[in-house]
Amino acid sequence: MDATLPGAWRALTLATLAFAANFSVWIIYAVLGIDIQAQLELSGTQLGLLLATPIVSGALLRIPVGILSEYWSARTLWIWQMVITIPALLLLPLIDSYAGFLWVGLWIGLSGISFTLGIRYVTDWFSRQQQGLALGIFGAGNAGAAISFILLPLLVMRLDWQWTGPFYAIGLLLMLLVFMALAPKVPSYVPKFQPAWRDQLRPLKDLRVWRFSLYYYFVFGSFLALILWLPSYYMSAYHLTFQQAMGFTLFFVTTSSMVRALGGWLADRYGGQLVNWSVFWICLVCLFFLSYPPTTMTIHGLERDVVLSVEINVWLFTGLIFVIGIAQGLGRASVYKVIHNHYPQQMGSVGGIVAALGGLGGCTLPVLFGVAQDLLGISSGAFMVLYAVLAVCMTVMFFAMRAERYRKELAAAQAHDFYQEQ
Repeated sequence: MDATLPGAWRALTLATLAFAANFSVWIIYAVLGIDIQAQLELSGTQLGLLLATPIVSGALLRIPVGILSEYWSARTLWIWQMVITIPALLLLPLIDSYAGFLWVGLWIGLSGISFTLGIRYVTDWFSRQQQGLALGIFGAGNAGAAISFILLPLLVMRLDWQWTGPFYAIGLLLMLLVFMALAPKVPSYVPKFQPAWRDQLRPLKDLRVWRFSLYYYFVFGSFLALILWLPSYYMSAYHLTFQQAMGFTLFFVTTSSMVRALGGWLADRYGGQLVNWSVFWICLVCLFFLSYPPTTMTIHGLERDVVLSVEINVWLFTGLIFVIGIAQGLGRASVYKVIHNHYPQQMGSVGGIVAALGGLGGCTLPVLFGVAQDLLGISSGAFMVLYAVLAVCMTVMFFAMRAERYRKELAAAQAHDFYQEQ
């Protein structure tokens, strides 16, 4: 589209608010998981599975919902998503078993598809030149996680923690009513690209889509995984109180979410690929230090032993996490700018596929964090996992950039030969 439509900024504002509300619901187990773990005496692996349940359903359903949004109004589908999610929150006070929390978590995960619906809704309103900025602002709705990290600890102090579910149900209902009343419908004169559903799945054969999904697996999946994992990590590794752990995690979530709009602007100006490559290098350096476990080394000298202790204190740890969060926020916006450059007519289906595979990082990585912690017996095992994932991303991107540069050089050489023959 060549021009931004009237009412675009109102649509973007309502979409961002609705996404923030749904995102706060999607990661509700990140806060409640600590109480559930204490009540049910869960292991690290069991906690990882619990945290993953809302994420897995929200991630996997993004693919069919993304395809549906190419044929039906994303606004209408979004309204129904919120209607269906509310009863799951109302059921939370009635659950008292591990299996019950897993099943309700899968239901709550429906809130995660709001991202795909929002992407499809927002892209119809803005010109190609403003897509990066618009999607970046919309993605800042990740800051909805801050709602949970601020409200839930206060609610847990005043209410039994199970009753936070109905409280959130009321909040989501209010957001639903506001969205229905104020979010504008996409004008009927906007052309809608509606290929056959088989064509919607055709991008799955494109290696480029899988590369974008891998990048998003790190910049979004690991961000989501850290939201779920950091509270318990702060409490176990640094012996912080519940309120302190929530405060540090809130700092990570808020800063990482708010810079997403800046990431979209940078991608519009300098190109998404350059932003992504820079983001990966920054994260690689930070994760190298975070992966190093607390170590005590004894050097046997001639006259006495010298004991060296290497350990990252809570402030240095928080600083490194802050830098990673900023980088991930920039990367999340730039990935979707690159997607729009290549698939402007398939943001529902391709965007849904990338969001789904990226979102799977939010459910698989907490499980891997728990397994690494249980097997290695060290708290930094989670960051070793992230370091390995990032190494794969950077390797893939490096060879992709080499192949793209080779294709350009080959095309330039062929064009030169052609003009010489003329």
